[in-house]
Amino acid sequence: MLLRQVIGNVFRRLRRERGITLRELAEQAQVSVPYLSEIERGRKEPSSEILAAICRALDLELADLLTEVQFDLATAVRSTLPLHLQTSSIRVTESGPQRVVSSPTAYSTSAQAFALVA
Repeated sequence: MLLRQVIGNVFRRLRRERGITLRELAEQAQVSVPYLSEIERGRKEPSSEILAAICRALDLELADLLTEVQFDLATAVRSTLPLHLQTSSIRVTESGPQRVVSSPTAYSTSAQAFALVA
């Protein structure tokens, strides 16, 4: 996932949460509606000046935008990581009775114990 896509998704989500139309946000940020739409869809890489203007229009600190972007990026990366468990290299072995020392007196238990061996 590209950074510009995440930034666009965050802007769109925040705009919608605040009940602001694309046209209203574009007017407040002093950018064109088509350009703002392209930013929200992740097709345009906004300059730092445009980011600042959109943040001001959303009453959002740039640091808060970056925090939202960081969270979304981390979530996207975690959700796309494959989880591999190689079960062929794991075997279960049963061990015999274990001697457990819990006090000066030692005793033997007949409970079964299992160990995972990788």
